[in-house]
Amino acid sequence: MEIRWSDLDPNQHLANSAYMNLMSATRMKHMVTNGVSYGDLKTWALGPVVLREQIHYFKEVFPGKPIYVSQEVSGLSEDGTFYEIRHNFYNHKGDNFARGIMTGTWIDMNTRKITPPHTEIIEKLMRKDRCDDFKILDPKTMRLEGVQPINIDLGNLN
Repeated sequence: MEIRWSDLDPNQHLANSAYMNLMSATRMKHMVTNGVSYGDLKTWALGPVVLREQIHYFKEVFPGKPIYVSQEVSGLSEDGTFYEIRHNFYNHKGDNFARGIMTGTWIDMNTRKITPPHTEIIEKLMRKDRCDDFKILDPKTMRLEGVQPINIDLGNLN
């Protein structure tokens, strides 16, 4: 992948939001390359959902040379409802300059509820490309403990 001008932040290196966009693009390309198309998702009324993303930065990276983004399945619940994908970012020399971890789930596009994925998703996307420290995810621990929404009264805003 090439770093675009729009991927840079005011410090002239790859912006935080660009890492997330590159991770998402890598996952979507991986999905289509491995035989699960956008049409399949529409037919199954299924959509991938990001629950959280975490990025560890090791060193800066700048435009001018290609970068490489890997993808591995690092965790999966027994029924495939929840999954974790690890992305490593490499510069043109093969140096690992960042690592991202995305935790996700699947949503039924009709009911808008979390649901297990179609069996083809498990077979084509989740049973291969697993990392060495792959783990089974417990659905009860997929939400961050203690993190709850706090609503506000908009009438109190000035």
